[in-house]
Amino acid sequence: MSASRLAAWIVGALVSALASAGVAAEVERYVRFQEGAALSYGRVSGEQVQPLSAAPWKGGVPVGGALALNEVTLLAPVEPSKVIAVGFNYVSHRGAREPDPYPGLFAKFPTSLAGPTADIVYPEDATDLHFEGEMVVVIGALTSRVPVESAAGHVFGVTTGNDVSERGWQAADLQWLRAKGHDGFGPVGPMVVRGLDYTNLLLETRVNGEVRQSQRTSDLIFSVAELVSYVSRYVTLLPGDVIFTGTPGTTSALKPGDVVEVELEGVGVIRNRIVGPGGGD
Repeated sequence: MSASRLAAWIVGALVSALASAGVAAEVERYVRFQEGAALSYGRVSGEQVQPLSAAPWKGGVPVGGALALNEVTLLAPVEPSKVIAVGFNYVSHRGAREPDPYPGLFAKFPTSLAGPTADIVYPEDATDLHFEGEMVVVIGALTSRVPVESAAGHVFGVTTGNDVSERGWQAADLQWLRAKGHDGFGPVGPMVVRGLDYTNLLLETRVNGEVRQSQRTSDLIFSVAELVSYVSRYVTLLPGDVIFTGTPGTTSALKPGDVVEVELEGVGVIRNRIVGPGGGD
């Protein structure tokens, strides 16, 4: 797909997602983008983006004139200091596993994040690469030991994510550092949305156009508020940090040439192609 066609596809997906979700005026949409050599955060309005002086969760204000959304390159919309993830947070994914009394946490790395259309490189020594479509929470305030009742006030918004996982490495290694934290194993985007009812959004994953996962976030075992509160007992979260909230249903193996789309209602679609170590199918 050419750069111009890809840009048009992204804009169309964003507009379609907003319309289908019936977003209200108070909903805010933010992206991080590149124009030429410049990298910026921006607020989206229709098919334009207004550059900001900094990330919106860090007090960014408008600077310069608005740009056409289809003329910029969308990047991962966050630059977190830490990436926390939760395993087995849907009954449909947990299967016969015994219920956990608390969320099962693990960490990815900021360098594992990638943009909404970035290629996912299949490592040369990998054997069993899987998708995991997820809703990703973006933290908006310093968060340490917050109770569940006030945790929602520390959430800036949500974005779409894919917690790419190498199952062979997961099974073989003492920790999931390789399996979850490999460079590029966390595409996110295309934007961060503030003001949605993230407790009940449709999450869907498609591989080569075929639906592989489809479930609502109302089915999370541990809610967003519970996750934020629990994580903050042990780890201080900073504005812009993210939490992958878990994947539903089953996952399956990917191969070079496959195209994975993850869509979160009201947020949009990330579309990533699996490529071999040399960049081809």
